[in-house]
Amino acid sequence: MPEEKRNTFRYRILRYTPNLIRDEWVNIGVLLEEVRAGEEAAAPRRSVRVIEEPSEIARVRRLHPNADEELLRALPAEFDARLAAPAAEVGTYLEKLEQTLSNLVQLSPAKGLLAEDFDAELDRIYHDHVSPPARGRGSAIESTRAWIKARLNDIFRRRRVPRLERNIRVDEFTQAGDPFKLDYGYQNGARGFLHSVALGRDPAQAKVLAYTAERIRARMPRCEFAAITEVEPVRDNPRHQFIVRLFEGQQIAVVPLNRAEKFAEELRVRLQ
Repeated sequence: MPEEKRNTFRYRILRYTPNLIRDEWVNIGVLLEEVRAGEEAAAPRRSVRVIEEPSEIARVRRLHPNADEELLRALPAEFDARLAAPAAEVGTYLEKLEQTLSNLVQLSPAKGLLAEDFDAELDRIYHDHVSPPARGRGSAIESTRAWIKARLNDIFRRRRVPRLERNIRVDEFTQAGDPFKLDYGYQNGARGFLHSVALGRDPAQAKVLAYTAERIRARMPRCEFAAITEVEPVRDNPRHQFIVRLFEGQQIAVVPLNRAEKFAEELRVRLQ
């Protein structure tokens, strides 16, 4: 296959620093920006991904027991709102953030890189620098949403699935201010949505997905939904079966990663 064009990006890590004197921090997010030539008129794309999962917040609390959890939970919506402003305002905001670093949140020095896909690269950097570290050799497999998404991004890239949207806001279907985002979306006559759910960890995430699917279908009845899971649901696992029944009630298909290659290939053919 022909090699895809590699683009120039720049990223910075968002750090939570509750005690500047001790110079201790924990990585809580990633800011990724396109780097464009000066003559290009279009504003460069920027996106921030900040911790939201309960396990990620809990990790910060373990490292810093007095962490401001309310601030941490507010950051995704804050950055979404800031980056949605006109390009000049966004640039001013980021410069101010760098020059007048707050007592709690800081940006690391910028680093450049070459990559093919903006969204996949954002997920990769987040997984490498922010997601809770993988368990050691000999322990259970990783099963976080970030791990599932990293695997799925790799599958979609290798299968060259076209025209996928990423990180789709749902507040227009649910309630104003809803911070929930669906991982992937596509258009093939009807709209389709995909979302990663860790069966062993995320019953709350499954509830949110079921609620979101119900609200979206109230506006667009022909929508398709699929939940990508780390494993096949186990019949004698009560938590797995609770999530399966929840999804069945909202017509959300369950696609474990061991079937994701076939699912991606079928999706690629449908979207061509």
